[in-house]
Amino acid sequence: MNYTRPIFIFFLACCLSLQYAAAQKVGVVLSGGGAGGACHVGVLKALEENNIPINYITGTSIGALIGGMYAAGYSPDQIKEMIQSEKFADIAKGNNEKKYQYYFFKKEDDASWITLKVSLDSSLIHSLPTNLINSAPIDFELLSYFVHAEAVAGYNFDSLFVPFRCVASDIETKKQVVFKSGNLNQAIRASMTYPLYLKPIKTNGKILFDGGLYNNFPSDVMNINFNPDYIIGSIVTDANPKVSEDDLYAQIRSMLVTNPDFSLQNKNGIIIKAWSDVSTFNFNQNERLIDSGYVATLRQIDSIKKYVTTTVSKETITERRKQFVQRFSVDDVVEQISVEGINKKQQIYVKHVLQNNRKRQYDLHGIKKTYFRLTENPMIKSIFPTMELNPETGKYKLNLRIKPQKSLFVQFGGNISTRPISVGFISAQYNFFSKIGMSAYANGYFGRLTTSGLFKFRLDIPAKLPFYIEPSACFSHWDYYRSSTLFYTFQQPAYLTQNDQYGELNFGIPVGNRSKAIIGGGVAQLNNVYYQTNTFTTKDTADQTMFQFSYGNLEYEYNTLNRKLYASEGTYINCKVRYVNGLEDLMPGNTSHEARQDDVPHQWVMAKLKFDGYLKPFHFFKIGILGEGVYSSQQLFLNYTSSELLAPAFMPTPESRTLFLPNFRSYKYVAGGGRIIFNPIKKLDIRVELYVFQPYQDIRNNGPGLAPSLSKPFSDRYYLGMAALVYHTNLGPLSFSLNYYHGELQPFTFLVHFGYTLFNRKSIE
Repeated sequence: MNYTRPIFIFFLACCLSLQYAAAQKVGVVLSGGGAGGACHVGVLKALEENNIPINYITGTSIGALIGGMYAAGYSPDQIKEMIQSEKFADIAKGNNEKKYQYYFFKKEDDASWITLKVSLDSSLIHSLPTNLINSAPIDFELLSYFVHAEAVAGYNFDSLFVPFRCVASDIETKKQVVFKSGNLNQAIRASMTYPLYLKPIKTNGKILFDGGLYNNFPSDVMNINFNPDYIIGSIVTDANPKVSEDDLYAQIRSMLVTNPDFSLQNKNGIIIKAWSDVSTFNFNQNERLIDSGYVATLRQIDSIKKYVTTTVSKETITERRKQFVQRFSVDDVVEQISVEGINKKQQIYVKHVLQNNRKRQYDLHGIKKTYFRLTENPMIKSIFPTMELNPETGKYKLNLRIKPQKSLFVQFGGNISTRPISVGFISAQYNFFSKIGMSAYANGYFGRLTTSGLFKFRLDIPAKLPFYIEPSACFSHWDYYRSSTLFYTFQQPAYLTQNDQYGELNFGIPVGNRSKAIIGGGVAQLNNVYYQTNTFTTKDTADQTMFQFSYGNLEYEYNTLNRKLYASEGTYINCKVRYVNGLEDLMPGNTSHEARQDDVPHQWVMAKLKFDGYLKPFHFFKIGILGEGVYSSQQLFLNYTSSELLAPAFMPTPESRTLFLPNFRSYKYVAGGGRIIFNPIKKLDIRVELYVFQPYQDIRNNGPGLAPSLSKPFSDRYYLGMAALVYHTNLGPLSFSLNYYHGELQPFTFLVHFGYTLFNRKSIE
């Protein structure tokens, strides 16, 4: 028997084994450093392109994210594409994708500046928020990034495409925590939990924060866990970064952070320090930062090659990555949902929301819409997701750790103005979360222009088609006389007040994620008190028109606007049909020439359409378009003033909402205009707005004692405009505006205000 061939093969195999054993192992260590961590992508890209092997990776914070993505099988080009996307920038700011934002839970806009969420069994200090941004978009994206890779690796970080470690900080024991196994998304999320920026998560019973607090450059973790022959370190922060007196987050971090050790732990290696001088949360310069990391690495590449003689071609890496990724399951089907942190009745509610499309199984993409509906529910404070593969079925269990929201919301706000339209605002909402969601809400406005109170109770039913039931009652008083003048002369109306009260019941259903349909109705009483002359004394009595009526509404509303006042992005569409049936009572005062009349019937149908949309042709320039049309079969009331008071009004600017402008009221009209918005610096808008109001027929005043009449069709047209400088503070807008009202005796006004000219809806609107 010829033994020559087997002996030769054995000898060759031994030689190859010895060569492999002698091959150098290279570890890459990626520091924390906020947005500057985009440099790490350029470092990895340059190493791959120059055939430098990457055998191990350790990272902290943003370094954990970039390193974890590489370890999970993403190429540098794929990572680059991800972090340069607009989606990544939005997620980093806590903004959810627009198509997943859920309008159904949004309450009506009000004048609130600040919201405090309080538990009735805890002190106020324990109710302060622990995070600046909404972490739900980040948490879900991390889950989707890593769900396949962690499953293929058997939840063992040594079995990833590249063996990986990341660190987080246990602030209770003042020690670092090193992640070697488990859910990759959870480990990386813990490592990047910047204090007060992201909400901390609990892992294995511990509340963990950013790994950079105690170890911002885990070269020691690299040596202890992998002991490579050579270390390449990428650092994107200074050992002692400067602290600005205006940067609260940098101050807090400096107080918490242990002085980082940027050494290689007596290991052979090199440090790459790219330009990364951007603020911690500035994710708008990622392309420049990636290029900086790439160039900085190329400058050091010859030095690296002197010590790292083992090479691996990019083609080999690409093939290895392809083989790793091919092991991913085609689907990420969820066969089971596990919920913890809430009671059993609340779990039923959560599962009904997630499973409202009648399917028994879902993939991660399919459940995304209902998942984000759940995160925007006011009853829920936070959700942290993980997924676990069932090797027998090849399907996943979705684990949700849910923290219910505090039961009481308290809001404060209002408007401070140079005219006597200043108003204070306060509201409170109590939430109860069980198999269904329940909330009780009350608010109050207090000022010279209006005093108002609104009470609501809402039931949210998580059925196959979710819906809510909402009874409400509102009481308000409006005084257009006392609120008309202060620092400038404006046409002051005769004495004119309104007392408005109504109760209604509404049913609402979602129509997609960004719109809803509402059907409802109610009963109301509107009491207008006024003089029809400018000459009256305190001994005179005013005229009164009381209108008692019932009504029914059918309404569709779509809203993606970025602000509740002075919006500059998004679209708003509202379509409303209303039926009104009521009785008018006229009680003349002693200055009137009219006789008392009771129980004069009125009924009409009104249809209203409003569109408000914005385009962004350039970065600092936006164009807005507003269109509004009303058709009503409403007839004139017994006198001119009551007819005007009950007519639909066009109020396109913040100040116009506070004025009684007869020229901009009609039973049938079309109106619209354009908005030009310059945004030279962040949060500052220069706005120019021009509108035209075209009534089909004006309401004409024919003099004392004479009934009003309607003009000939299209006999008049009116114009309205505003030029404003608006700065958007964290509490609300600060505005300086010059306003124009066509047809007024003194058509120009100047208004300075801080806050929101938003009020409770009137019964007639």
